[in-house]
Amino acid sequence: MLAGVFAALAALASCSGAGLLNAITSRAGYTLTRDLAYGEGERARYDLYLPNEAGPTTSVVVFVHGGSWDTGSKDLYRFVGQSLASRGYAVAIPNYRLYPNVTFPAFVDDAARATAAVAKAAAAGREGFAAGRHPLFLMGHSAGAEIAGLLATDDHYLRDAGLRAHALAGFIGLAGPYDFLPLTDERYKKIFPPATRAASQPVNFVDGGEPPMLLIAGDADTTVDPRNSRSLAEKVTRAGGSVELVIVPGVDHVGAITSLATALPLGARSIRDRVLAFLKEHA
Repeated sequence: MLAGVFAALAALASCSGAGLLNAITSRAGYTLTRDLAYGEGERARYDLYLPNEAGPTTSVVVFVHGGSWDTGSKDLYRFVGQSLASRGYAVAIPNYRLYPNVTFPAFVDDAARATAAVAKAAAAGREGFAAGRHPLFLMGHSAGAEIAGLLATDDHYLRDAGLRAHALAGFIGLAGPYDFLPLTDERYKKIFPPATRAASQPVNFVDGGEPPMLLIAGDADTTVDPRNSRSLAEKVTRAGGSVELVIVPGVDHVGAITSLATALPLGARSIRDRVLAFLKEHA
């Protein structure tokens, strides 16, 4: 038995880890509809996890995946969809265009269009939703937290996509880069062209009018410095906004997201507990 657990842990540390985690994730209690369109193009698709008990006031979480803005897919995150759907939340996980096909801010525009499409489908009772008022949350991990963080702080993205400025009930950021200038990596310098670089930083748009935020990072994260979460939290606090900052001892970059898994959580169970408490409080 222990040998099997250790083997699973080793696989999760590799590129096949998400596949294993998803393979042991429950299929019960929710309906998964794949590849719903929110625009034109192969990447303009989202997966929707609807809990069996969904109704006209079920909260909706749009989860934006990570991957350094050049990799990643919605298909890797069934364990996230199941984790939240098992507690009664609808979860939409979109793809978005990646570098080198696009540079900033194209992937943020995609996430905004996906969020607007999900919100409109929920309100109108399409794609399996019951028509009604569905509190809308944004959530992201790593690069996805930067993207979702910009949607929460720079309201022109959602406004341009057809959502009102204060449509969000809350934002949850897991191990996100929100204040990562200056750039030193040549690849990131290409992803974020100089003329738009300052606009890529969520900290630059904080004015106190943001939705409530939950920012979580692990103190063992060597991929995205936890100071990013601290910096955004400090900006929001100084502006008079609502933010909860949680720095979790011993958790690394991957652990911030695998902690959500119900089948084999790797990281800290407290992270899922905090996320669920935040969603309940602000719904």
